[in-house]
Amino acid sequence: MKRFLLALMSILIVLSICPAYAQKHANKAEWVAGQLHNPNSRYVLVAAHRGDWRNWPENSLPAIQSAIEMGADIVELDIHRSKDGILMVCHDATIDRTTTGKGKISDLTCQEIKEYWLRAGHGVKTEIKMPTLKEALELCKDRIIVNIDKGYDYYDEIISLTDSLGVTEQVLLKGKNPKAEVDDKFAARPRNMMYLPISNIWEEKGMDLLESYLSAQDKPIAYEICWNTDTQKECEQVTERLKEARVKIYINSLWPSLNGGYCDDAAYFDPDKYYGKLLEMGATIIQSDRPALLIKWLHKKRRHKAPGK
Repeated sequence: MKRFLLALMSILIVLSICPAYAQKHANKAEWVAGQLHNPNSRYVLVAAHRGDWRNWPENSLPAIQSAIEMGADIVELDIHRSKDGILMVCHDATIDRTTTGKGKISDLTCQEIKEYWLRAGHGVKTEIKMPTLKEALELCKDRIIVNIDKGYDYYDEIISLTDSLGVTEQVLLKGKNPKAEVDDKFAARPRNMMYLPISNIWEEKGMDLLESYLSAQDKPIAYEICWNTDTQKECEQVTERLKEARVKIYINSLWPSLNGGYCDDAAYFDPDKYYGKLLEMGATIIQSDRPALLIKWLHKKRRHKAPGK
């Protein structure tokens, strides 16, 4: 219980007792959104996958807070809907792996889910509860962009929530949805969330999707590409096309099958070779499982230095 109270106190101190900190970072999310919309920016945006899960339970409020404090620009979160219609922040469809409880999120109410404790990455019980999406967005507001993984499937529920909190333009959705479908859905609102398409380079349908977005007059602000070791050459051809089209390049450095082997674990021993290759290919948004390592390396390369820092 003491560890939980200390963690809670640290978050409250940062949010409530330190006005200088709050003032300094009040518009960080707005500034990051500006970088996302700026094809000329060389600043490399860092997305913390499930927050700082190496030090806190994945997708938890402390994991989000830690990602903010280390200087991440985007935090990636996962959601599922509870039995009583509450969007919960959790990667899995069940709570078995991440909490001390068991069962499908869709079969449990929010209150029932919050009766259990989250587990740390090595399976040990903590004294931290699973957050709702509302709680996560309240913590992130004006401080970091939120990428809600598979959030497109919950578009209407999410935008209702983000509008009520005043964070709609600080939220990023991604997906493999057809351009016409996305355009129709987003056209109904003048102020909306950001949307990034995703393509797997090794799939014909992925290349077809890429072509449909790049051939359009209104191109996306950024495009996420995934490739394996067999499609490195094809991927580099795609990145050249994206650069010519002035579309920012989003790359996952999470595990080898998403990036041709240029992943976080390899970069741990040789960041110049592995992270350096991603920058050489034109990446200006990198989602990482080692965000602190990536940010430290980017600082040395002067590619993660925001105004006023």
